[in-house]
Amino acid sequence: MGEMLTDPGQGPALGESRARVLSVLRAGSGPVGVQEVAERTGLHPNTARFHLDGLVDAGLAERESEERSQPGRPRTVYRAAAAEVPAGQRSYRLLAEMLTGLVADAVPEPARAAVAAGEAWGRYLADRPAPSLKVDAEDALRRLTAVLADAGFAPGEAVDPENPAAGPGNSQDAVIPLHHCPFREVAERHRDVVCSLHLGLMRGVLAEVRSPLKAGRLEPFVEPSLCLAHLSRR
Repeated sequence: MGEMLTDPGQGPALGESRARVLSVLRAGSGPVGVQEVAERTGLHPNTARFHLDGLVDAGLAERESEERSQPGRPRTVYRAAAAEVPAGQRSYRLLAEMLTGLVADAVPEPARAAVAAGEAWGRYLADRPAPSLKVDAEDALRRLTAVLADAGFAPGEAVDPENPAAGPGNSQDAVIPLHHCPFREVAERHRDVVCSLHLGLMRGVLAEVRSPLKAGRLEPFVEPSLCLAHLSRR
């Protein structure tokens, strides 16, 4: 096979301060408290606690209550998570290629099925507003853009295609430029499935937030690293 279908090995990206905190945990012979980590790293205790909790959320550290023989509230301590057993090369891209190919070949209407699946996930990922809140176009675009950014699409600012100076919140239509497709290699082979998933994702988000806008179509790869999401008033 002439192309790389395995994924590069990489752990979660850590900033300098968080990496120092993790180094302290890994160098210790047992669990350590926030104050000790702060002293060893030169960080404020609140900052140290913030990074420790972030490491716990990332699965790189474990939080526990210190056993003590004296009365009183036990101290919260942290330890580095046990190293994973080496698992070799990951091949999620190959899995994605195989599964999208399976959908394209085995599902009667793959594009429609992909839109439906995307809508379900869009509803799940949406920042759902309170029942009493009336969501306008500007707020809906903000909520949709946040989901797209979290998914890796690098969305730009939405514009009115007829009058860019007017702002999308004041027009009937809006276009969101997506500067990066996180599934580009797979999308190029299975555009009907993958791009339909993305379109459904946007529709699901907009429906869940009770948006006055709807996602009409996705224009893929108008440039090598640019897709255009076309929205309109309901």
